[in-house]
Amino acid sequence: MTDGHRESRIPRFGTFELDVESGELRKEGKSQPRLRDQALQILLMLAGRPREIVTRENLRERLWSSDTFVDFDHGLNSAINQLRNALGDSAANPRFIQTVPRRGYRFLSPVEIIGASGRAHVAAINTGANRDGGALPGADLDGTDSEGMSSSILTDPRELPAVSNNVVRVLFSLVQLMYLSFYLISLARLPAVEMILAAVGRFSSLLWLVLNLTAAAGIPVRLYLLAAMAFNYRGLNAKFRKLFPFILVLDELWALAPFLLVQQIGMGLAIGVTAALLYLPFSQRTLLLMRFAPRPPSD
Repeated sequence: MTDGHRESRIPRFGTFELDVESGELRKEGKSQPRLRDQALQILLMLAGRPREIVTRENLRERLWSSDTFVDFDHGLNSAINQLRNALGDSAANPRFIQTVPRRGYRFLSPVEIIGASGRAHVAAINTGANRDGGALPGADLDGTDSEGMSSSILTDPRELPAVSNNVVRVLFSLVQLMYLSFYLISLARLPAVEMILAAVGRFSSLLWLVLNLTAAAGIPVRLYLLAAMAFNYRGLNAKFRKLFPFILVLDELWALAPFLLVQQIGMGLAIGVTAALLYLPFSQRTLLLMRFAPRPPSD
C-alpha cells in the first residue's frame, strides 16, 4: 500500500468523519469548527486505538514535551473538553470518549476507515484487522503499523504486559544501585584497577581515562534516576528515553566491568556476566514502558 493511498483514508465514527491529512472534522458531510492541534492529535490517538485505554502518560509523552513549562492536567482537560464539545459528547454519558479514572481515556465508538473506493472497513478491537481479514487501513493514525505495533526495532508499550508501579520501582532502582556500586568500587580501588589495565599494554592509559570519566559521569545520572523513581517523577519515562542514547553507550562500556575481576571469577563467568550486562540498558527501558503499558479493557 502506497503512502498516497493511505493518506486518502478517512476514519468515520458515528455521524463524524475526520480528514487525517487536513485535520478537518465533518459531521454528516458538513465541516465543523477546526480543532486545536493537541485536541486533533488526541482524537487521532484515541480513534486509532478503539476500545483500548490510552493512558494520560501516553498522551503526555506524545503531545507535551517533558521540559515544556505548562500545566499538563489543565491542557489535557481543556483538549478533551474541546473534543467532547465538537462531538456533542459528555463525560457523564459518553458516546465517544470515556474517562477511565486515574488511568486515561477510551474511544467507545467503532471506527470505520473510508478508502479511496468508498468502502468502509470496521476497525477490529485490539487486532488491527479489518472485516476482510487484511491489515487495518489507517491503523497507523498514531504512528503505528497495521498490527497496532511500533515499526521501530525497539519495544513498544503495546507489546508489553502492564506491571505494577511498585514492581517497576524496585527492579529499576536495583539496577541503578548496581551500576552505582560499580562506579564507586572501581574509583575506590583505582590503584588495583590501574594494575589490571596495565596488562592491556599501550591502551591501558586510555582505558584508565575512559573508566574514570564514565564513572564520574555515571554517578550523577544514577543518582538522578534513583531520586526520580523514589519520588515518582512525572515524565520520567520521557526523560529516560531522551537520555537513552547516552545511557546505552555508558552501560555498554561498563558491561566490560566483570573483566576487572577476571582473576577472581574466571574468564567464563566474566564473559557470561558481560553478556547479561549488555542487555541491561534495554531492560531498563522496557521496565519503564511496562509501567505505563496500556491495560486491556475491563468491560
